[in-house]
Amino acid sequence: MDAHAIEEGRRRWQARYDAARKRDADFSTLSGDPVEPVYGPRPGDTYEGFERIGWPGEYPFTRGLHPTGYRGRAWTIRQFAGFGNAEQTNERYKMILAAGGGGLSVAFDMPTLMGRDSDDPRSLGEVGHCGVAIDSAADMEVLFRDIPLGEVTTSMTISGPAVPLFCMYLVAAERQGVDPAVLDGTLQTDIFKEYIAQKEWLFGPEPHLRLIGDLMEYCAARVPAYKPLSVSGYHIREAGATAAQELAYTLADGFGYVELGLSRGLDVDVFAPGLSFFFDAHVDFFEEIAKFRAARRIWARWMRDVYGARSEKAQWLRFHTQTAGVSLTAQQPYNNVVRTAVEALAAVLGGTNSLHTNALDETLALPGEQAAEIALRTQQVLMEETGVANVADPLGGSWYVERLTDRIEAAAEEIFERIRERGLRAHPDGRHPIGPMTSGILRGIEDGWFTGEIAESAFRHQRAVEKGEKRIVGVNVHTGSVTGDLEILRVGHEVERDQVKILGERRAQRDGAAVRTALDGLLAAARDGSGLIEPMLAAVRAEATLGEICGVLREEWGVYTEPAGF
Repeated sequence: MDAHAIEEGRRRWQARYDAARKRDADFSTLSGDPVEPVYGPRPGDTYEGFERIGWPGEYPFTRGLHPTGYRGRAWTIRQFAGFGNAEQTNERYKMILAAGGGGLSVAFDMPTLMGRDSDDPRSLGEVGHCGVAIDSAADMEVLFRDIPLGEVTTSMTISGPAVPLFCMYLVAAERQGVDPAVLDGTLQTDIFKEYIAQKEWLFGPEPHLRLIGDLMEYCAARVPAYKPLSVSGYHIREAGATAAQELAYTLADGFGYVELGLSRGLDVDVFAPGLSFFFDAHVDFFEEIAKFRAARRIWARWMRDVYGARSEKAQWLRFHTQTAGVSLTAQQPYNNVVRTAVEALAAVLGGTNSLHTNALDETLALPGEQAAEIALRTQQVLMEETGVANVADPLGGSWYVERLTDRIEAAAEEIFERIRERGLRAHPDGRHPIGPMTSGILRGIEDGWFTGEIAESAFRHQRAVEKGEKRIVGVNVHTGSVTGDLEILRVGHEVERDQVKILGERRAQRDGAAVRTALDGLLAAARDGSGLIEPMLAAVRAEATLGEICGVLREEWGVYTEPAGF
């Protein structure tokens, strides 16, 4: 790009920066020297390919979505938490908010993630262990007791039964007297990544996509501030994918949901801003920064050039980041504080919109209170002490970072082409029921292609660790230690016993006829193809349980069994 074009861009950026709101903060170094809000080529310099880097707040958004960077608004500290019953988790949430957390992120236990009630025989021994147990709207009320849902953003990490859980959240807000139109937060809902990596689904892909389409329509009309879909690369990476695979599979899934919205007749400029993303921040510092920058650029280009998005907000890739759980080690667990800090810094330098930092003991159990506080303070030290929030995209223009960004982008584009080719083989006539990327994703799920690719990457990495080619401190290098055993959080059996008892009491106290009528209405909607959100809300208001709601849908749609692969 020639010097004149670069200076034109700088002037555009300056005008938008001057007009934007800034935080009341000291934007100087520790020594007191002022720093500029952004840095770029010197006046008069040329920079080949600068249009691919650009200025913050300007297409293709490589350097961030806003001209101010974090000077306008720092990232949201959103700590993921949930254990035991709703009352216990409610107390942890209050602790997080009192300690300076900016938003809540709900972790659910395994029975809830699988759409089962706590008294289901298949739930035995799992209630409250990997997250909070939620059986009905009454539990959701307790979960957010004394927490004003109209003022706190809430993320819920659940996909298979995401829609009934969201209905419970809406009913809990109603019972607080909160207008649904002001609710803000994110629901994961990303069923593609379940088939690809995490393996927590309820039905086959098509019924799940129907539910997601209904949810997208409902939120666009009734809950406009809430993001009904958080497309998750985190679990794909945790399963063993490379950075390029995580990026490509995640964005491809996102394109699939865009095609779903378009197939429903929704305006891309209206529904696309309701999509958000969830990425892993792994320990390879510069590769992760490049991944985040490439993600914004790819999404903006595809949204504009392939899917016809005209507004900037529809081209924005907003994302939450969580530090890499798979990088934590049981050996020398205090090393995990260092790993998490490095990963969090990479997420921030990559421009994350919100961030969760893992606790040092999470490889052994759910976080204890002290470990959870250290994880929170890690973000606060980055935000308040390091100066990283003073400058937008401080590594932009680095030869290494820009080369990595280009390389990861190119690798992702190659993967997109392979996915679309699979869709073409599935529909050689070119008639895709939802869209070409969606067809390729479904074909890749059906024939096990995604699972096989990730397994191969995971195997290569594990082999490199075992050979000592990839070094992990405390595991295959520097293994001597004076660290003793950690005290870890243990969820006792009484949690399950009490949850089952309370569930039984609520069943006995509710209007059984009203529940049955509501569930019959949900089954009728599932059969006749009408919208599912309103009848599901009716069932939730009648205190139908999660297991009962999901059971009705399983009765109609059946269950999904993953194809065998060898």
